[in-house]
Amino acid sequence: MNDKTRKIVIIGNGIAGVTCARFIRKNGSKAEILIISGESEHFFSRTALMYIYMGHMKFEHIKPYEDWFWEKNDINLKKAWVETVNFQNKVIHLDSGENVAYDTLILATGSKPNKFDWPGQDLKGVQGLYSKQDLEEMEENTREIDHAVVVGGGLIGIEMAEMLASRKIPVTFLVREKNFWDNVLPYEEAKLIGKHILEHHIDLRLETELEEIIGDENNKVKSVTTDKGENISCQFVGLAVGVSPNVNFLRDSGLEINRGIVIDQYFKTNQSDVYAIGDCAEFKKAPAKDRKNIEQVWYTGRMHGETLAHNLTSSSPVPYQPGIWFNSAKFFDIEYQTYGIVPTQETEELDSFYWEHQNGKICIRLVFEKNSEKIAGVHSLGWRLRHEFFDTAVQECWTLEKVLGQLPKADFNTEFFKKHYHEVLEKYKAETGREIKLSKPSFLKRLIGSRL
Repeated sequence: MNDKTRKIVIIGNGIAGVTCARFIRKNGSKAEILIISGESEHFFSRTALMYIYMGHMKFEHIKPYEDWFWEKNDINLKKAWVETVNFQNKVIHLDSGENVAYDTLILATGSKPNKFDWPGQDLKGVQGLYSKQDLEEMEENTREIDHAVVVGGGLIGIEMAEMLASRKIPVTFLVREKNFWDNVLPYEEAKLIGKHILEHHIDLRLETELEEIIGDENNKVKSVTTDKGENISCQFVGLAVGVSPNVNFLRDSGLEINRGIVIDQYFKTNQSDVYAIGDCAEFKKAPAKDRKNIEQVWYTGRMHGETLAHNLTSSSPVPYQPGIWFNSAKFFDIEYQTYGIVPTQETEELDSFYWEHQNGKICIRLVFEKNSEKIAGVHSLGWRLRHEFFDTAVQECWTLEKVLGQLPKADFNTEFFKKHYHEVLEKYKAETGREIKLSKPSFLKRLIGSRL
């Protein structure tokens, strides 16, 4: 098909869909591009929604592109919800009654908050947090309330707790695990974050599960009961127990769906000229040994979009190659970064070296292979690390001691942050008897952050 006459339709204007549209155009394609979304007219940074509620930003501040950007780049936008897709006839049916034809369809429909059939989960004042509509609902649901309960010990849960605390709303935080996020964080890091949550006056209840949400005569939440038999009075319940691919409207359409839309390593579905990327996509085979079949992270959504855009505009398509795993987050005042493989416990093949500052707010864990001492991954809390450094170190299989010797190069904290290299190396010497000399970067390299 002539590229100029091809019509590419993208359902979903999150990071995956918008990145794909941008790179299709950036790669020189003259195809017609249409992005459809009922959530918002323009793309916004989903991870920044919390800062609107907290009063740090307005909605226009979290839009990465000016409103004129789309017309200038010849990317058409349509604000509408998709009701069904007829894959045989290549037609999309919108809630407005309009039908939209396509030649190539990209499904980038994102996620939706999980619910687990708790009694009362559909009462007014009970909700998750994912979309712009969820934020607006939370604004409405938390006006003039006395107490809130947040259920679920992950990233969305701690975001909701911080949002509510910013408005001086007392929060009880129910976490079923022994320590906060200990299905991801090793014991020491999980304890560190748990302590930090308590310091922010959040009523953190570990090893506690939600049993029931109880409503009043107006169908509004008035309390919850836990598996400990306790009744907690509240007027808001935030459900933060993960997300699932937003694919229900596509079921029974002929599209292969498991938990998400099933795709191969080129993002192809079982339907002709139909692709899926981002949170809604599920790889038939995990793209790497340390990756899951469904990748629901901002950074991976961006990678999905770039890779598919390349494949749609090139005569030499490439399979998705995610590279070294990385992620970042913030727990109240403590920033978190991770690169590579960091298991929650020691394994037969992997061990780790851990250092924690005496203030209990800064730590670093370096994971390495027991036999070769090659670096496998790193976690840090309260210490900004240079992405490029650890991406190179893990890919090139540097040894633990080589990494420790170059900590100044790995450091991405600003110039006036206190440095902890010597304390880290002192602990390493105390544990191993081995002394390491630091290799310091030149002033110019520290200043411009050049490639190491």
